[in-house]
Amino acid sequence: QFATRVVSCREAELRPEGGGEPVHGFQVVLEDTILFPEGGGQPDDRGLIGDVPVLRVTRRGPEAVHFVPTALQPGAEVLLSLDWERRFDHMQQHSGQHLITAIAEQMFGFKTTSWELGRQRSLIELDTPSVTAEQVEALERSVNEKIRDRVPVTVRELAADDPEIDTVRSRGLPDDHVGPVRVVDIEGIDSNLCCGTHVSNLSDLQVVKLLGTEKGKKNKTNLVFLTGNRVLKSIEQSHSTEKALTSLLKNGPGEHVEAVRRLQSSVKLLQKNNLNLLRDIAVLIARDFKSKPAPRQLFVLHRKEGDSEFMNIIANEIGTEETLLFLTVGDEKEAGLFLLAGPVEAVENLGPRVAELLGGKGAGKRGRFQGKATKMSRRGEVQALLQEFISHRSPEV
Repeated sequence: QFATRVVSCREAELRPEGGGEPVHGFQVVLEDTILFPEGGGQPDDRGLIGDVPVLRVTRRGPEAVHFVPTALQPGAEVLLSLDWERRFDHMQQHSGQHLITAIAEQMFGFKTTSWELGRQRSLIELDTPSVTAEQVEALERSVNEKIRDRVPVTVRELAADDPEIDTVRSRGLPDDHVGPVRVVDIEGIDSNLCCGTHVSNLSDLQVVKLLGTEKGKKNKTNLVFLTGNRVLKSIEQSHSTEKALTSLLKNGPGEHVEAVRRLQSSVKLLQKNNLNLLRDIAVLIARDFKSKPAPRQLFVLHRKEGDSEFMNIIANEIGTEETLLFLTVGDEKEAGLFLLAGPVEAVENLGPRVAELLGGKGAGKRGRFQGKATKMSRRGEVQALLQEFISHRSPEV
């Protein structure tokens, strides 16, 4: 917590990180703050001004701007409270990034071009087209050795014109930077220009886990990592998943992969058998229709289980030169697939109207019009339309 004073408060809008409508509120500047404004690849802090939640903290030149939903009186003394869990997580990830970046460059000459502190995991963009699994393993081992060595992490400030700045690793200063330059040192390992928050000793990182690499942009490689409490949370989630799978698969963790492979093979066989049965059913349905003594001009069928092939087999078996077919598959009250087949002129005329009634989209050619439907409950209206068309035998109706 930190006692300070409100300098200014003005109306503003905040666009949510996940998108959506802007939130109305106020931008508040304090005499000083313990809340970190977003910058340097690190997200901003959260907390309270009194009992008012701080929804975002941004930097405007030398000032930290706090976005809050309630107006605060300029000149008022306030107590600022920090969300420490969020702050410490960011400290661990950011210091972890500095350490990984430094060791990756020392061991393999891989330079870091950018990084991202994500909500679940973090990324370091390395200026190399590829990183081998052996390099990732060696890097992780070396990084964790430094953590066990309890190496101190210190912060110092240099004047903007201090020649020592040229010896410190940096991706450059923001155009609107003012005042002294902040340097974060990992003793004997790294010196880096940085505005972010960090641990005071590498032992506070607990552990670093490199999850692997992903292909980056422009011949670069993204290294995915977790640090500290995020590693513990990941282990907890994996253990919960493992317990659930052990219960479902009725075997130990070491046998899970093989058990899933067997299940996949069984499912593929069942799907194949089911498809063959559907094809047989489609043929029987069509032959039953054709065996009726009096030919019918309209054939309507709905089946919950089925696919486009099922409907087309029926249409092929019945023939569409004289009979108009309206076939649907899927949940009768929700979404599904439809097929309208019959004389070319009739289908061209009726197809778009059927799709519109079913709240769907479709396309057709040569006497077939098929597509997806979102309102299968309106099948009765389609059938009525087709009955009316047949009774008048005119595509204009």
